[in-house]
Amino acid sequence: MTSSTEMTFDLKTYLRDRQQRVEAALDASLPTGYPETVYAAMRYSLLAGGKRLRPILCLATGDLLGGTEPMAMPTACALEMIHTMSLIHDDLPAMDNDDYRRGQLTNHKVYGEDVAILAGDALLTYAFEYVATQTRDVPAERILRVVADLGKAVGAEGLVGGQIVDLASEGATDVSLETLNYIHTHKTGALLRVSVTSGAILAGADEAQVNTLAQYANNIGLAFQIIDDILDITATSEALGKSAGKDLAAQKATYPSIWGLEASKQQAQTLVATAKAGVLDSFGTAAQPLVALADFIVDRTH
Repeated sequence: MTSSTEMTFDLKTYLRDRQQRVEAALDASLPTGYPETVYAAMRYSLLAGGKRLRPILCLATGDLLGGTEPMAMPTACALEMIHTMSLIHDDLPAMDNDDYRRGQLTNHKVYGEDVAILAGDALLTYAFEYVATQTRDVPAERILRVVADLGKAVGAEGLVGGQIVDLASEGATDVSLETLNYIHTHKTGALLRVSVTSGAILAGADEAQVNTLAQYANNIGLAFQIIDDILDITATSEALGKSAGKDLAAQKATYPSIWGLEASKQQAQTLVATAKAGVLDSFGTAAQPLVALADFIVDRTH
């Protein structure tokens, strides 16, 4: 049943406000320098728009645990730098080989593969520098934990590991649900999870709170990927801002290919309902932004 608090929460205004603040912070985070080409390539993809879901989740959990925006914003920016790196590299011919991202030409189509690779590398490394040097009024041990968590989320135990298994599974006809879950809890879910937990850690969350938020993130992360798989089938390239139908063309295992479209939608709804119940039970109505963001994940059209 929908509560009155849930009904009155204005997600549209919340997202617009947070997106504007994140966009301004990202622009300020990366000034141009020499050599100009790599900075131009970094800014081209970093400032290309998008939902900014990962930094918004970081800010939301920081707010939930009593933190301030300046405490969380450097990490929020770093999360988007890392996410942008993953998109630049994912679009390369050796990976998913896409020509469009967020409605514009992919980085390598504008700057060449060599510069695109290096721009992604530069964004990844700069993300850690930015957290370490720009986070203010947060105890060093919390910053250190966030840096370590970010490293784990993006490395062989996280995003890279998921991408490796994803590439190895292309064209296979016997990809199991277990393997598919592994791919997406690592390739997509790991960075979403650290986006949720990092804001809370910076604000001083205890381990029980971090664990509750991590479970919320696990559920919305898997739901996010299921919806991505569905949209690859049902949405247009114009709506997605990238090429539709890529999964089928690449012979990738997807949730709809295993469950079908309707069962996949139901599974995503179930995951989101579980995520919402978990944070409401632990944090009450203060978790309403997280509840609304979970709904946004399954209701989105791109």
